[in-house]
Amino acid sequence: MRKSLLNPILAFGVLIIMMVGFLYFGNTVEGYYPPQKPEEITSMPIGDTVVSGMKVVDDSKIRKVPVLYHADYLNKLLQEGKYIQIISGLLTGAVETPLSQIANGSISYQGVAQGFEGPGFLSVHGQYLVVNPPQTFVWGFKTGYTVGVKTSKGLEIREGGKNGKLVKTVSSSDINNETIPHDYVSISTTKKWYENAKVGDYINLDYSLAGFNDGRNQVPPDKIKTFFGDSVVSYMKDYPSGSPVMAYMGPHSENVTASYAESLGSHPEYGDAARAYNAMQFARAWNGTIIPPKTGSNGKENIGFDPCPDPNATGGSAVHGVCPAARSIRGATAAAGLPTPIGIRWEELAIAYDTSPTQGVKIYNNQNYPIKIIMYTQGSGSGLVIYSRIVKLS
Repeated sequence: MRKSLLNPILAFGVLIIMMVGFLYFGNTVEGYYPPQKPEEITSMPIGDTVVSGMKVVDDSKIRKVPVLYHADYLNKLLQEGKYIQIISGLLTGAVETPLSQIANGSISYQGVAQGFEGPGFLSVHGQYLVVNPPQTFVWGFKTGYTVGVKTSKGLEIREGGKNGKLVKTVSSSDINNETIPHDYVSISTTKKWYENAKVGDYINLDYSLAGFNDGRNQVPPDKIKTFFGDSVVSYMKDYPSGSPVMAYMGPHSENVTASYAESLGSHPEYGDAARAYNAMQFARAWNGTIIPPKTGSNGKENIGFDPCPDPNATGGSAVHGVCPAARSIRGATAAAGLPTPIGIRWEELAIAYDTSPTQGVKIYNNQNYPIKIIMYTQGSGSGLVIYSRIVKLS
């Protein structure tokens, strides 16, 4: 009787001793296995742009730890549905760290981004790997990325600037649509540049988006369409390097905060038909321009104008007709509380002879919200009216 009673007591005592031993062992090895850093398990750099459905965790980088100390991991792996990892942990004594220990929020147990709309980006919050969903407005700046550098052997194609990664070298006779980027610079323009350039000179051939307002990493040219869409690529093609580019807009409202109109009037000595054309071109150059807060933008760079004869202008001609259009946008920006655009004067001759109506003019947004410029015309000839609106995006 006494012997049968002793056996359970003895077994319980042995169990207590084993538990104490496991606990001591666990406390001992804990120092050798500090918590894994979330940035150690990523499949891409922290700060890279991510959309829902992308794999953001590299499973091979998830560390295994002694199951003796982390027996609770088995239960967490069970909750994550990772049965193979549980069996492996029991057989080998080393259990995989559950993803819930180092990642949460918009990352699934399988390491896939989920539960958000638009382009987010990979980040670390405390001890967790997360995907930050996009803010309502995400913008960056058009930045040179792929360049062509003239050498004695031909044209070096480099990514990341003149001293960036060498992709390949193209002989001057092989410069064509198949060998170099041509979305921004035509092949004929590149060839002409090459003929006149000196060894060491470079030309920007393709552009990235960089300097984002939310701190995400630079997005290279081949990823812009994937993350932000065709419309952003088209916008970038219209505006000069360095321009702010609204890459993403979530649900928002648009309200007109100021408007202004200016009539073209008649100056037959310059040709009213050409003047009307230039006024309409000015409106096209600025219509649809979006300027994020605390940034400035030029107009579209691919807009042409019709020179009008003028003996007072350098070279004997000037793009008359842009001044009424400039007065229109000047009035709208002033009414919206924006500073006077660079390149536009408070005179009847609003744009000087030597100032480009697009790249020579820059509108700065001093507000805390993005604005969109709307410009359009009605009528024709000397009866043309140029309308300007400043739209608040919020």
